Amino acid sequence: MKTELPLEVLATEEGARADAILRSCVHCGFCNATCPTYSLLGDELDGPRGRIYLIKEMLEGEQADPVVRTHLDRCLTCRACETTCPSGVRYGELLEIGRGYLERSLPRRGPDAWIRRRLLNLVPYPGRFRRWVRLGRAVRWLLPSRLRRQVPPAPRPEDWPAPAPAAERRVLLLQGCVQQVATPEVDRLLAELLASRGIAAVAAEGETCCGSLALHLGETERARQTMAANVAALEPLLDGVEAVISTASGCGVTVKDYGRLLGSDAAARLAEKTLDAAEYLQRLDTTWQRRAPYRRVAWHAPCTLQHGQRVRGVVERLLEAAGYELVPVAEPHLCCGAAGTYALLQPELAEPLKTRKLAALQAHDPEVIATANVGCQLHMNEGARVPVVHWLELLR
Repeated sequence: MKTELPLEVLATEEGARADAILRSCVHCGFCNATCPTYSLLGDELDGPRGRIYLIKEMLEGEQADPVVRTHLDRCLTCRACETTCPSGVRYGELLEIGRGYLERSLPRRGPDAWIRRRLLNLVPYPGRFRRWVRLGRAVRWLLPSRLRRQVPPAPRPEDWPAPAPAAERRVLLLQGCVQQVATPEVDRLLAELLASRGIAAVAAEGETCCGSLALHLGETERARQTMAANVAALEPLLDGVEAVISTASGCGVTVKDYGRLLGSDAAARLAEKTLDAAEYLQRLDTTWQRRAPYRRVAWHAPCTLQHGQRVRGVVERLLEAAGYELVPVAEPHLCCGAAGTYALLQPELAEPLKTRKLAALQAHDPEVIATANVGCQLHMNEGARVPVVHWLELLR
């Protein structure tokens, strides 16, 4: 793709990087074939190729306007286009640059700005988020339907982290902000599995949000500040652990990208040591057992796992080895519509995407749906005919 970015834009690190990504695109359109919003709306500007052109024109000097904002906001950041692209275009990175540029050039106003500020000042802070979730549960019946669906159920009473057993092998578990409040049992269950193999799981007291929320909302500088604080909290523990494990693929995909996003040695070291739970468990010389009462499982691979981290087939092999039957699922590459805050900010698109995904997952009568990200789990649990659980809950 030919570009004509102004010299003042090319002189910046982001501008030079955007130019390189844009030039790698051959505008073949293969990306549109796997884009959830393009398949739903059929609008060229709601597919990756169209959004790439919008970002290109904006960076070349065209005025940032509400039309550009509308189409960039509609992107799920699922990165299915990256999996499809024959040229290796780093679309997700380009979208980060485009959204950041747009937020600086065209500040939001009114209710849109207010709800985004509320999300940024609430969700990444577990203490605050927990208080609001408790209040939401108490008045759930009074909430508008789109908010009611986003209130997570009360977690099981057992919290994590519990005291780690004495062991020579240790791993550091990322707690996450939403998962820490909504499904804390997931990390507890993984800690129990690891303890049964003589591996102690520990947590970092000062861990913060991974920064993905601010990053996806175009608040680039705020995201980097959050990430830097997270590195400062986690880095001192790295020498004493063999891996940093994420059980929420939405967090894992961001932490694995810290080296690029922050550019420091400490960030790169943390990123290199971070693994999804499935990646770590497959390295252990053990076979897990099936946890009753389920046998037939529909597996939903979160976009952050299959397209972002490029971890494919691992969870499936672990579940099958444990004795589960995985039912066929059509269009496994498509997003469920959760996409972080997307289900709140774009409900008119998130709902039909969820309906389409649940139809595919339940077509062959599974007894349970398993996934690897708390956002997908909470989003799909509202509307599914069968339970939606984290896949680690199926092992013992």
